Amino acid sequence: MLSSFSALSARRRGVARLAAAALVSGLVAAGAMAAAGTAVADETPRNQGGATATIGGLKTYGTAVIHDANGEDQQVSAGLFEMSVDNGGTLQTYCIDLHNPTQKDAKYQETSWSGTSLNGNADAGKIRWILQNSYPQVNNLVALAEKAGAAGLTEQDAAAGTQVAIWRYSDGAEVDAVDPQAEKLADYLEKSAQNLAEPAASLTLDRPAVSGHAGEKLGPVTVHTNADGVTVIPPADSATSGVKIVDADGKVITSATDGSRLYFDVPEDSTDGSAALTVQASTTVPVGRAFASETRSQTQILAGSSESTVSATATATWATEGAIPALSAEKNCARGGVDITAANEGDEAFTFELAGIEHTVPAGESRVVTVTLQEDQAYDFTANGADGFEKRFTGMLDCETQGSTSDVTTQTAGEPSPATSVKTFSDGTDLAETGSSSATPIIGGVAIALVVIGGAALVFVNKKKAPEQH
Repeated sequence: MLSSFSALSARRRGVARLAAAALVSGLVAAGAMAAAGTAVADETPRNQGGATATIGGLKTYGTAVIHDANGEDQQVSAGLFEMSVDNGGTLQTYCIDLHNPTQKDAKYQETSWSGTSLNGNADAGKIRWILQNSYPQVNNLVALAEKAGAAGLTEQDAAAGTQVAIWRYSDGAEVDAVDPQAEKLADYLEKSAQNLAEPAASLTLDRPAVSGHAGEKLGPVTVHTNADGVTVIPPADSATSGVKIVDADGKVITSATDGSRLYFDVPEDSTDGSAALTVQASTTVPVGRAFASETRSQTQILAGSSESTVSATATATWATEGAIPALSAEKNCARGGVDITAANEGDEAFTFELAGIEHTVPAGESRVVTVTLQEDQAYDFTANGADGFEKRFTGMLDCETQGSTSDVTTQTAGEPSPATSVKTFSDGTDLAETGSSSATPIIGGVAIALVVIGGAALVFVNKKKAPEQH
């Protein structure tokens, strides 16, 4: 975005991108999880995979002018950011979230487009084309300048022109580069851009949470990656618990490739509990992958990647009898909230409370409960069940670019102004509602801290048969 500390609203070509349909991975699902009748387990996935990085600042940039709806102009810095990847690697990114500030040293997670302000943007694929056909992917500035008719193009001009072209599609911004050569590049890129498909994740696990009976292989958890291979890290206490990570034939595995199906092999005499596996690889993250922060720091899109460390985590919960739940979560920009999927592979129904509302998942089935939030909402809530079961979810909803006619100053995360409105549906019917409050609710003895700005609602939106285990 602009400089790394401020942003100005702008508009161009009426690109209105309010939250639209999409399910989003990358939600922080931190906290505790336990099977019925077990103690709370600490191992839960914080995201569904990819690169995690810390933003530095603008490294290569020029100047742009944003023209607002009132006819006023503001000069801003425009160009490439640099991020440091956890456990090794460097990323270069451009801003795709003009109306929000960048927070210094903010943490970012690789995210699908549907989890960002690109959700519902019909021109998102054009941004990927710009990234692949401009600086730094094209580092021959002479050739790039020749295509754009921009003689004497410098790295700063190239970065500024590329960012300007991206803003025109990501934010609908009326924005121009100050340098004439950078402006020529921006115009060329905007005019030439074609829609390309969203790139696949660098690494993700399909079904981040599974459950079943002790004595079974729990899964599968399928690996999806662009890396040649991944290292499979078993549960930390596997030596004492006896829980192994195996393939479909029951063979212990320590490495896997794209498409591999992993299982938790739980000994039959295991006490009820849970465990986590992690997969890790070194690869280049695909150009065009989005990066979102769990604070109010502007969304980025990848322009270049060194060899970087990527990882993903999945959990398993088991018991000998009774309800055996597995909970996971995804941002759902279509509904403006967070979908919590509760699957039950036990032989009894699983009942849990969320925001004071009770939900029941029959044996062998799953339910999706949606907690709806306002834009830019920080949230913190917990699902509670019998025998000490609890699973906590935290994060922030960021599905839109928002228009404004004034400067946006840097905000800090964790400014609570919570309120709750609970609505429950079963198969789209049976409405029930509570009132709202401006204070964090402790409802029905269940500690549900909804740290949000504005309001939150809970919706029972779906039920389906849980996926078959193989």
